[in-house]
Amino acid sequence: MMGGMTYRVCLVCMGNICRSPMAEVVLRRTLTERGLGEQVTVDSAGTGGWHVGDPMDERALAILAQNGYDGAAHQARQFTGDWFSRYDLVLAMDRDNLVTLRRMAPADVEVRLFRSFDPAAPPDAEVPDPYYGGREGFEEVLALVEAASEGVAKHIADEIG
Repeated sequence: MMGGMTYRVCLVCMGNICRSPMAEVVLRRTLTERGLGEQVTVDSAGTGGWHVGDPMDERALAILAQNGYDGAAHQARQFTGDWFSRYDLVLAMDRDNLVTLRRMAPADVEVRLFRSFDPAAPPDAEVPDPYYGGREGFEEVLALVEAASEGVAKHIADEIG
C-alpha cells in the first residue's frame, strides 16, 4: 500500500449477485466498527459477466436486511485482469474463482480465499454458492462471511498498522 493512500480490497465470486456483495457489505461494516472504515475501500465483482449492472439477488438482500445490513446500492460488476493494479488484496469466495483469478493475476499479486482468514475454518474452506438453493443457503453465507470478515479486518489492520 502506498503511504497515505486508501487500502483497497476486492471480493470476488462468480456472478457478483450473492456471495461477494454480501461479503462486501459485511466486511465494510466490520471495518467501520473497528475504526478502519475511512482507510479501507471494499469492492466486489464476479469472474463472469452475466449479471453486470444487476442488483444483488433478492434473497441475499432479504437476509442482509433481516440482519441489519443494507445491500440496496449494489450493482454487479465483472473482474478483469487489469483490475489487479487497483487492489491491495483480492479475495475469492471459492476455489474455482481462486483458480480463475490466479490465471489472470500478475506474478507479484497474492490472491487468497476469503475464508482463509477465519481461524475456525480449514485453510481451503469456501463460501458455497447459495444461488440454486433456498433461504438457508443465504443464511449460511451470511454466517460464514461474518466469521471470516473479523479475520480479514485484523489482517488489514496489521497491513496498514
